[in-house]
Amino acid sequence: MIAEMRLQWWRDALEEIRDGGLVRRHEVVTPLAHLLSVADTERLDDLILARRWDIGREPFEDMAAFRRHIRETSGGLLVVAGQVLDRAAPAELLQQAGYALGLANWLRAVPALEAAGRIPLVEGTQDAVRALAQEGLEGLAEARRRRRDVPKAARPACLPVTQAEAVLRRAVALPGRVGDGTLDPAPIRRRWALGRAALLGLW
Repeated sequence: MIAEMRLQWWRDALEEIRDGGLVRRHEVVTPLAHLLSVADTERLDDLILARRWDIGREPFEDMAAFRRHIRETSGGLLVVAGQVLDRAAPAELLQQAGYALGLANWLRAVPALEAAGRIPLVEGTQDAVRALAQEGLEGLAEARRRRRDVPKAARPACLPVTQAEAVLRRAVALPGRVGDGTLDPAPIRRRWALGRAALLGLW
């Protein structure tokens, strides 16, 4: 119930921003009121609703429900971040990149979710994990082919995407590592990739 109350608090705050009236004084909500569009608040509301999965214990109904969860959480968040930085940032491209990032992060989180008593994957076989990671790689490649369409001001929002490829490639090659929690590259390699992306503006 406490978790539900916290999520509802944020839904109410976003509704205040969306309505354009008086917004509660809060260290995060108040500045967000000056940044978010109506579409932004709707995407963040979808994210909050998706996060209700975190409260319960039920598994995803099917792959469509799983994909919708990743799309509305990681994908939607990247769209909002990019468009807050530059409204010309293409939502479809950001959604695709965010979805790939979300898949990578979800696979990294599988051991922790299982330890918490959750069922994070619709199918946990190695073939299913490999197919899911391959789906993420293909979506990431498609987004990267169009990454020059992202305005320069919005590109910092995409920097976390640089961490996705290595994780997804490792999951394709060695899907057993998902359960072992050993998908992450070495910390120095992650820092190097992020620094390179920030310097070159490529993700």
